[in-house]
Amino acid sequence: MILRFFKLYQNSFKGLSTQVWWLSLITLINRAGTMVIPFLSLYLTENLKFTLSNVGWIMTAFGLGSVCGSWLGGKLSNKFGFYKVMFWSLVLSGLMFIGLQFITSFIGICIAIFFIMLVADTFRPALFVAVAAYAKPENRTRAVTLIRLAINLGFSLGPAVGGLIIYHSSYAGLFWIDGITCILAGLLFFYVLSEKHASNKIKEEEKGVKGSPYKDKAYLVFLGALLLVGFTFMQYFSTIPLYYNDVHQLSEKEIGWLMSLNGLLIFALEMPLVSYYENERFSKYRILAISVLLFALSFLVLNVSGWVGMLTIGMVLMSIAEMLNFPFSNSFAMSRAAKFNNQGDYMALFTMTFSIAHIFGHNSGMQLVAHFGYQATWYIMAIMLLISILCLVWLRTIIKKEN
Repeated sequence: MILRFFKLYQNSFKGLSTQVWWLSLITLINRAGTMVIPFLSLYLTENLKFTLSNVGWIMTAFGLGSVCGSWLGGKLSNKFGFYKVMFWSLVLSGLMFIGLQFITSFIGICIAIFFIMLVADTFRPALFVAVAAYAKPENRTRAVTLIRLAINLGFSLGPAVGGLIIYHSSYAGLFWIDGITCILAGLLFFYVLSEKHASNKIKEEEKGVKGSPYKDKAYLVFLGALLLVGFTFMQYFSTIPLYYNDVHQLSEKEIGWLMSLNGLLIFALEMPLVSYYENERFSKYRILAISVLLFALSFLVLNVSGWVGMLTIGMVLMSIAEMLNFPFSNSFAMSRAAKFNNQGDYMALFTMTFSIAHIFGHNSGMQLVAHFGYQATWYIMAIMLLISILCLVWLRTIIKKEN
């Protein structure tokens, strides 16, 4: 049984191009390198002595910079190509992270964080355009999944390494290493990947008249469903950990172990799962609808019983939902972008959806808990996800009419 699973796991990585593997390594270095981000609020309160209100405004600047960066990255990718956008995003954001340590005023930090995220997040839509350029059409879902694995692994390694740097050195050392790793990722990108090869491949695959995602009814309905999923998903990084502590009295260590279950399941199962369901005999719309239903169940089970084991069941349901939803959502967005020959704008709007969910999801979840309590909040999240399923049913109807 173990050998069979290992064989399936190994086969799920076959057929991916060398360029996709390089993109994954560069993404891993970049994501692991952004180790300042998890410690940002701590740095602002402990080192710079800002109030929580100040930190709230700085995080708002962070979110706005991310949204603007995603939009700008799409526009620049269309005009100059993803290659130049990714390279300069990595190098310039690295230099800006190094410079951030020398800014200490509240207004200065707000402006600096906004522009750092503006530059850093131009990378995101360009990355998805790069995946579409370097991966074969039939392998794009798995290619996105490999990139996601690199991102998750980077986010797991980054905070651990960052904590050690702060302990043995200081925050100054963290800013330097963060900036240098971003610059190194940019140089590696320039050295190992060819712009010409990707440009030729994109030109070969471009079909149809260039369209706008803002006029694409099916895509806007899809993004509406995705926004609801992103909004509820954000609760696992804000209100859910508070629920674990307030209601079930879990310690920080126990919460950490429970949250790490998500990363472990993704690392072990996502590639084989996506590889299996990537087959054309499975309806992508049905997979997305099932994944959203699993997201809803992950909230509903928390209200079923006070048994602490329900927390693990909820986390497993959420992890399976995430593994099915995000790769196939990425795949749908890329296929739509290719169909209308507008990779930059389509992928920019896709990444902006998560940035918007990031801005509003955390605060809204906190407000719901404060006014209505955890139980009512989980029901509200489940209702939002059921509305998302209805959007996906509507999406399938629109696509059928198109075809």
